[in-house]
Amino acid sequence: MKKGLYFLTVVFLFTACNFFEKKKAVAGIDEKIKMMDADRAFSKLSLEKGMKNAFMEYIDSNGILLRPAQYPLIGADAIDFLSQLNDSSYTLQWEPKGGTIAQSGELGYTYGLYALKPGGKDTTLYGTYVSIWKKQTDGNWKFVLDSGNEGIGEQELNNGQ
Repeated sequence: MKKGLYFLTVVFLFTACNFFEKKKAVAGIDEKIKMMDADRAFSKLSLEKGMKNAFMEYIDSNGILLRPAQYPLIGADAIDFLSQLNDSSYTLQWEPKGGTIAQSGELGYTYGLYALKPGGKDTTLYGTYVSIWKKQTDGNWKFVLDSGNEGIGEQELNNGQ
């Protein structure tokens, strides 16, 4: 009788642990989807209201911007830099191609391709980007680090390379 009870207890504990691990994995997938959706909404806002407004909306108060040939812009300096941007002569959009989320569900990253279209010109500049995201106390995602590299061609962009 005791062996049977011991066996049932072990089976129950194993099943319960397995259930909670699966539930945790599903929660991680849900958070990754929310983070990727935040990146897409960020790009959509950039198209609709301009890059400046989008970046001001989605940057964490301690966010960092990495830009070519500049020191990193951190927190208030990054926000001040963004607030002074004049983005009326171009549009910027991007699409995340992938990303992942930490097991804690509080940090993650996305990466993808961007397209910068100068106004009044029949050209588009392409590049790659990476953003590191942090889940806020209200459940929304904001980026804590953003960086990009120019130089991908339209052919590579269309091939998804």
